[in-house]
Amino acid sequence: MRLIIGLVLLAGVSAAGVQEPLSAPSSREAEPDEYQFDWPIQRVAIIGAGPSGLVAYRELTEAGFDVRVFERDSVPGGNWHYTEEIPSDAPVPNAPTSLADFVPSLPPAGVDLPYTEVIEDEDGKVWRDHRGPKPIWESLTSNTPSVAIQFPQWHWPPELPHYQVRSYVRSYASYLNINSNDDNPTTAYNTRVERIEKRINDAGQEQGWRLWLKSLEQTGRHTYRATWWTEDFDAVVVAAGKYYAPSIPSIPGLDEWARRFPGLIRHSRQYRRPEAYVNQTVLIVGAAISGSEISRDLNRHAGKIYQSFRPDTDRRSHYRLENFVPRIPRNTTLVGEIKQFLPVPKGSPIQAGLVELNNGTVLSGIDSIILATGFRYSFPYLPQYYDGATCVPHEGSARTVSPFLPLDGSHLRDLYLDTFYIQDPTLAFTGMTGATQVFVFSDYTTLALAKVWSNTAKLPNSQMMRTLHDKTVEERGGYGKHVMFLGPERTIAISRYLVGWLNQAAAKDGGKQIDGFPTDFRENTRYFSIALYGGPLQETIPEGDDAVLATLGLQVGRMSGADQGSEHDPIYDDAATDW
Repeated sequence: MRLIIGLVLLAGVSAAGVQEPLSAPSSREAEPDEYQFDWPIQRVAIIGAGPSGLVAYRELTEAGFDVRVFERDSVPGGNWHYTEEIPSDAPVPNAPTSLADFVPSLPPAGVDLPYTEVIEDEDGKVWRDHRGPKPIWESLTSNTPSVAIQFPQWHWPPELPHYQVRSYVRSYASYLNINSNDDNPTTAYNTRVERIEKRINDAGQEQGWRLWLKSLEQTGRHTYRATWWTEDFDAVVVAAGKYYAPSIPSIPGLDEWARRFPGLIRHSRQYRRPEAYVNQTVLIVGAAISGSEISRDLNRHAGKIYQSFRPDTDRRSHYRLENFVPRIPRNTTLVGEIKQFLPVPKGSPIQAGLVELNNGTVLSGIDSIILATGFRYSFPYLPQYYDGATCVPHEGSARTVSPFLPLDGSHLRDLYLDTFYIQDPTLAFTGMTGATQVFVFSDYTTLALAKVWSNTAKLPNSQMMRTLHDKTVEERGGYGKHVMFLGPERTIAISRYLVGWLNQAAAKDGGKQIDGFPTDFRENTRYFSIALYGGPLQETIPEGDDAVLATLGLQVGRMSGADQGSEHDPIYDDAATDW
């Protein structure tokens, strides 16, 4: 296993490794311990024009690939494209994960493509669901230092408000000549990917991917022209982000409250401004990043705020709850886990409703509820890859696939280096890990895509990728919500590994080399966290009984009642973001 041993040794190569002269690209055949692609890769689709999608475009075009970018929104920027537009109320209980982002819109069966029709959209729902309003609010600012959240070639100052980050990302798209006003034929804005299927060629063999696409073009005040078509590609990069599909806790009675009081029970992705909650009594469910920051934003406007959460007892690596709770203003009333939303008498307003906690406390007089309870991974365009899927593919597409998407939406399986789909590495994901600075980290993962797909760097064979992936999952505590969590130390370690592997490949087979992770990243992140959170972000539980809540000056019994010894339930955690 010469290749694998070499890769393991390279994981410890210094980030400041010597740059070797580049040589011509290699066309050599893969060795037995290397993965062999079944078809040459030239045409690549990128789904999403956020930070990771832009970096993927840069790396792949520099390597000579024919690239197309599909972005459902009207402009680049991903999560940073703030608008006052508010997403629709999240379904309660949760929508199926495969449909939690959107319900795919496919052309009528049997029509010739491209197919066009005019759609009436009186209430704006068609366009809103097509573009997907982003889960940020008006006062949100970046919560990481500039060294961690900037494109290495495109510097910007720290602590920018979101609208300046939006402009910064768009300026980088302009630098790449793929902004929405550049009229670059390689980009398709206002275009949503509705389905991705493995394509079958004329010889009956799998070869590449077919994308079903839908664009919306406004033709009148309330009318849109919808156009459906397909395009074929050799490889696909999914860079569509992970903050679209809300995760709603399963709490008895919540569904009835949501049905009775639409618009008063909202997920954090719908929060925009505190003025909408002036003098109200607000119940916030969840106290991680979004929950704590929304609590701060509301503090001077709401009349009273209850904030519900439960102790974080999961010992797998993740940003712990005690990092964020101290950010909650002292005049917020912290309460424990919710047991149930009691039935509200017929004809009564929401203020007449009662919310019972696990410790027996009953809250009343609630005007609004904000569910800061996180997001799920949702890929509506890959329905056949969910566990137990019954999706019927189109004619000319593969009939059987290997599922790798769990139904709970908590993580992705079978991704080597959190990027390459092991069963078929012509499908790749970037920007999907948690607590990762995608502006910087995407440099490494997307260069890996460019080198592997151009045959200037080699993946281990499928069996070895599986073995190494399984070992990674075991080291991270098994599959589940936190298996996608990296954090600063894992991010740096993986980046060093990629630098060693890719630079060795460049020295041997030609192509671009890459510098190591910013040398000041760890120190800047540490001091920024001290300034913002009062200390470095913790990823492990402090030693000692009840130490987690003790660091907050709280007692377990008061917070969680009789349920204090139960296994951790993540329904009150909002996912650690890359903001």
